[in-house]
Amino acid sequence: MQALTVSSPAASGTLAPQAVPSWLDTGSYPFAHRYLELPQGRMHYVDEGRGPTVLFIHGTPTWSFEWRHLIRALSATHRCIAPDLLGFGLSERPEHFDYSPEAHARALAAFVDRLGLEDFTLVVHDYGGPIALPLALEHPERVRRLVILNSWMWSFEQEPDMVRRARLVSGALGRFLYRHLNFSLRVLMPSAYGDRRKLTPSIHRQYLAPFQDKRARGQVLWALARALTGSSAFYASQWERRRQLQGKPALILWGMRDTAFQPPMLERWKQALPEARVVKLADAGHWPHEEAPEAVLQELRAFLQA
Repeated sequence: MQALTVSSPAASGTLAPQAVPSWLDTGSYPFAHRYLELPQGRMHYVDEGRGPTVLFIHGTPTWSFEWRHLIRALSATHRCIAPDLLGFGLSERPEHFDYSPEAHARALAAFVDRLGLEDFTLVVHDYGGPIALPLALEHPERVRRLVILNSWMWSFEQEPDMVRRARLVSGALGRFLYRHLNFSLRVLMPSAYGDRRKLTPSIHRQYLAPFQDKRARGQVLWALARALTGSSAFYASQWERRRQLQGKPALILWGMRDTAFQPPMLERWKQALPEARVVKLADAGHWPHEEAPEAVLQELRAFLQA
């Protein structure tokens, strides 16, 4: 596939034209490419459809490609916005950015401010939770509904298994594995699928392509691995404010075969959001929206229409 150039539709905060990389599967990801210049760097995003706004925030080591099924289906009735966090996907990878969850949260807040987003449904997955949930904790009037997919918002200090795994990847060995062996994409990602066959070579390529060089993997991906324990205070502060989320309509969709975020984490969410609708997807792993998109869409549509 040859590199092509796509002009972003005219809209506030967009830049055009921008080169689209030759590796991008535009059949699976057929969206217009938009770019927003932030103080921290240039952020790529998609903004599809009209209607009530749904904001999708990805985790690591992925990008907005993971939301493609939901965006294509929901954009008929909703405005679907999905940014690539800085360093991920088609967003810029600025040298000065430290790629901690705290820094990502500040950049995302600037993104939301620049687009003037109000009264939206927030959908988060993986690291998208602690990065995006400050939007709801600090400006609860902006977030109408919450959708949580295999994520968290608390320190792991009291979870020995998570601490053990976090220490493995956050030290010198983990840095080597991330930089030189592309550990998060080639080992952790396949292992967290409920059925590894669903991570097809063509899908996997879309996640591998942005991280071909070891320097980028160390700078962006390992920074978040290190932050699993290094940013404990940031996560703990969110958990302490969890009552601010109660009362909001919430949907929790959980892949029960997730080897990374196991069922006890779902129980923690039930404490935080006791009124939430909880849907357990028995055969899905860490990426329910990749592994069981129709089931996720069915629940999400019903939730948005309620």
